[in-house]
Amino acid sequence: MPSHNPVFGRGFANAASGGGQQYGQQGYGAPGYGQQYGQQGYAAPGQQYGQPYGQQYGQPYGAPQGYGAPAPAGQPFSPPTTRYMTMDDVVQKTGLSFLVTVLAAAAVWAMPGQAAWGLALPAVLVAFVLGLVIAFKQIANPAATLAYGALYGVGLGAISEAFNTIYPGIVVQAIIGTFGVFAGMLVVYKTGAIRVTPKLTRWVVGALFGVLALVLVNLVVGFFVPGGLGLRDGGPLAIVFSLVVIGVAAFSLLLDFDMADEAIRRGAPAKFAWYIAFGLLVTVVWLYLEILRLLSYFQDN
Repeated sequence: MPSHNPVFGRGFANAASGGGQQYGQQGYGAPGYGQQYGQQGYAAPGQQYGQPYGQQYGQPYGAPQGYGAPAPAGQPFSPPTTRYMTMDDVVQKTGLSFLVTVLAAAAVWAMPGQAAWGLALPAVLVAFVLGLVIAFKQIANPAATLAYGALYGVGLGAISEAFNTIYPGIVVQAIIGTFGVFAGMLVVYKTGAIRVTPKLTRWVVGALFGVLALVLVNLVVGFFVPGGLGLRDGGPLAIVFSLVVIGVAAFSLLLDFDMADEAIRRGAPAKFAWYIAFGLLVTVVWLYLEILRLLSYFQDN
């Protein structure tokens, strides 16, 4: 099943090294998921219910021979070697990724004078490229995710310091707003108040690409017309646009949460949690920057 989150791209199958063949004949993210229950079904004509369990139901994802089927004669039972991902893995990896990002931002903020600005732009550019590589190649390992968090932390530290210099206290307000939205969407997801359906996914992904297109058009028009389309000039239209972007980012969190649950249900390997942590980090950083921008509009008016 494809990922609901566009950041995760083409699904689970290639997220970890070893890909689809490691997690069953067609991969845990590929069509043919139903083959988990056996090639011929558990009650195929002419077969008895009393046949061996492994032949009756098929082997589970990634299980070595002997886990879901009788071991060959003379060989001992071999336990599975793959540890499957749990929600604890997601929480731990995501928490560590955010911690690295915050520490990097704090270190840059603590630098004297404007020294941070010399590091901010290169760090953001490298983080942007690294993020694209992680997303398109579905790299799931701690080095890639933590490096991305550290690099973006450098940029966030410089940007946050600049905003806080002009609008004292705005960073604290943006952090509170960001975690408020995060917690609110988590509650909404866990209670089932809003369910992630294919229709909702299409709407969110469509809105995301629409926002991206408007930002690019506004940027291009800004080269010829001061203020561009007025989406980022602090006026009423800019405020409405920021609210829309915050809404899209908030609903993207629902897709991230659903991605984590889906990966756990499908028996993803434990290290896939690093890929989910990357996706959550991307969404939360985007949400924070947009809330920071929106608060600055209110400070100017």
